[in-house]
Amino acid sequence: MSGTLIGLTGFAGLLVLLVLRVQIAVAMLLAGAGIYIAASGGMLTGLMFTLNDLVYARLSNYDLAVVPLFILMGQFATHGGLSKALFDAAGKMIGHWRGGMAMAAVAACASFGAICGSSLATAATMGQVALPELRAHGYSGRLATGTLAASGTLGIMIPPSVPLIIYAVLTQDSIGRLFMAAVIPGILAALGYVIVIRILVTRNPESGPVGPKSPLPDALKALVRVIPILLVFLVVVVGIYGGWANPTEAASIGAGACGLIALFGGMGWKGTRASLLGTARVTGMIFMVLIGADLLNSSLALSQMPTELADWVVGSGLSPLMVLFAILLIYIVLGCVMDSLAMILLTIPIFYPMIMGLDFFGLSPADKSVWFGIMTLMVVEIGLVTPPVGMNLFIINKLAKDVSMKETTLGVLPFLASDFLRIIVLALFPSISLWLIHVLG
Repeated sequence: MSGTLIGLTGFAGLLVLLVLRVQIAVAMLLAGAGIYIAASGGMLTGLMFTLNDLVYARLSNYDLAVVPLFILMGQFATHGGLSKALFDAAGKMIGHWRGGMAMAAVAACASFGAICGSSLATAATMGQVALPELRAHGYSGRLATGTLAASGTLGIMIPPSVPLIIYAVLTQDSIGRLFMAAVIPGILAALGYVIVIRILVTRNPESGPVGPKSPLPDALKALVRVIPILLVFLVVVVGIYGGWANPTEAASIGAGACGLIALFGGMGWKGTRASLLGTARVTGMIFMVLIGADLLNSSLALSQMPTELADWVVGSGLSPLMVLFAILLIYIVLGCVMDSLAMILLTIPIFYPMIMGLDFFGLSPADKSVWFGIMTLMVVEIGLVTPPVGMNLFIINKLAKDVSMKETTLGVLPFLASDFLRIIVLALFPSISLWLIHVLG
């Protein structure tokens, strides 16, 4: 059996395990072990030595220390009431517009994503804060839930972003460059959602009624309360890219600052304990998935499947853009049955060599790597709101007791149209993602 056939068979077995609801880390360990044994001619001892080395190398990797720190930063933001302050400020500034409260929810999700790094946490936290307010102001269930489910994806689009960190580790890319490249696409995503809301409330004014206008002093007071939160974002991202702090140091500063803001905002021992436990659980899950992915990727490398597929794609005569859009389509399909982190860990070792072997608009290898990372992040983001495993849909729908899953799914479709349009534009014009890097570099 050829190495490519061994790799493809093992990958198919992995998908079967996922369909059977086997935990993703366990599924990858089993599939990786099977591929390794088949590709090495039954060397079980070699598998044990390889797994031992992989676990040590992964858990001793200093670069990954940034992951629990950014997660802790998001946990403090979640349990410290920072989400309420952000939504309150945005609501007081634009809540009196038609659809303004929904637009405020988009702005609050984008701001919360700037200190959180997790879409699920953004959707869950902002859903608890914004959904009751939207319903109380007369917003339709479809618009309210669709807005929050889609806007929750800004948690990974706006840096810091945990999936981008994992991408950087897998590809040996710069976390700072990836964070800077994600800023403009993240802003475009938020603006696209605002435009969608404007179109929806123009067509159906009753779905997003006009709210009361807040006095200017109240609006300014609410705005002042969120300035420290925005400063944390600037310190983290500018610090990383400016070179005066590496990602781990910047994440430490951000986590400490968010912790202080949350404590002064009234987070007690209960919130602190929940933040620490939440960080431990999520970090443990991520590291277990990383170990499973490491074994799977090493086994695929042993089988030579990624290299052979990359060579086949390069020699196939297909245009680079056709290959790119085929990969993006695969991501969208996988997003219907798989979570974002698993998609990145499973596919980057296969797709990345393909992309790096093709010419896109004359981009340098460094720019091409960053651009593909942003494109990957955007299609992974779509998976969070596409059924049947769109986790944001389930989170928001669970919070909205009086809204059916059908209504929530229909509510998110216009926002998905905005996502697809943005992906096409950024695929055809890579300079949009790379502009900030080149200007500041």
